[in-house]
Amino acid sequence: MANKENSLAHTKWLCKYHIVFTPKYRRKVIYNQYRESIGEILRELCRYKGVEILEGHLMPGHVHMLVSIPPKIAVSNFMGYLKGKSALMIFDKHANLKYKFGNRHFWAEGYYVTTVGLNEAAIRKYIQDQEKDDIALDKLSVKEYEDPFKRKNAP
Repeated sequence: MANKENSLAHTKWLCKYHIVFTPKYRRKVIYNQYRESIGEILRELCRYKGVEILEGHLMPGHVHMLVSIPPKIAVSNFMGYLKGKSALMIFDKHANLKYKFGNRHFWAEGYYVTTVGLNEAAIRKYIQDQEKDDIALDKLSVKEYEDPFKRKNAP
């Protein structure tokens, strides 16, 4: 699958991208009860445009996707479509989110994208291991916080 070429009428193509995007204010809503629903919506929208999701992972504060996008679709157009339509579908399916995310803006502005060349296996592994790495970092950075206004030896 690493070197599988696709074809259009007069074109052979192999266009793969690693895309990362976040919910507005990086709210950690993706891991709650909405995770499965958001995954279904993203898969459905990709299928509509003929985009193949090679690898994907929904993290608490962001989404990682390794996708194969046909060259007739610009990455920026696809991301505008994906984020715009998915926000509308999420708000239609989960009406209570409208109050947390005013004006129907679920996703933050912008996204990260990079092309995938011969290092597809490394990017797949990175996406798969991202959750374990985040959990390990969280455990290392967790500190026991003390109230700075409370004296240690208070009578």
